[in-house]
Amino acid sequence: MESMSTLEIRYLGHAAFTIGDGTTTLLVDPFLTGNPKASVAAADVEADAILVTHGHPDHVGDTVAVATRLGVPVLTTMSLGRELGDDLPEGHDLKTANLGGTIAMPWGSVRLVPAAHFSVTPKGTPDVPSGMVIELGGRRVYHVGDTALVADLALAGRGAKLDAALLCIGGHYTMDRVDAVEATRLINTDLVIPCHYDTFPPIATDVGEFVSDVTAAQHARAAAPKPGEAVTL
Repeated sequence: MESMSTLEIRYLGHAAFTIGDGTTTLLVDPFLTGNPKASVAAADVEADAILVTHGHPDHVGDTVAVATRLGVPVLTTMSLGRELGDDLPEGHDLKTANLGGTIAMPWGSVRLVPAAHFSVTPKGTPDVPSGMVIELGGRRVYHVGDTALVADLALAGRGAKLDAALLCIGGHYTMDRVDAVEATRLINTDLVIPCHYDTFPPIATDVGEFVSDVTAAQHARAAAPKPGEAVTL
């Protein structure tokens, strides 16, 4: 059995996170510039790879700028990868897969799973949104991306418990906090961390009520770090 590392999941605001095992740091959905909740500037964030769930600007965010500055790989969907490949420097390390595909990396892997959402790229090209099951340090973290409440959420863990799920709760564009509680009944996970809420008025919600409802449901532990704060596994 692969040994498990201590994992730090840091919430950067909106749907952006860093996930690190002390050796490798992954940056997910780096919407920082223009994000009123961002806890770090794009010019200051550090990472060894960037993961992007889908093409909406509040997820692609500063991917090109940060990847270019740091010279690190970008992992994303095939549809979004075509566009990012035009914007990244020639020869930049860009790794893509379709839904169901796994991108293997020296530090672990990223498996792309369905997300029930409509997406276009920043240039208006239709895009296939994904969730990502991220394996790092012997642990598995599921960033659901932008999604509605759907039965597919139960399949992401392949029948084994996930260490954490990063779950949108803001409503309007994704499932709301009530549906997100139901999602915790489907996702087999030890920990739920909410995201994609309170950034803009349409996705304002009561995160305290979400945490209370998840705790009462007893399907997972819930933690709601503020932007800049981290949860350690």
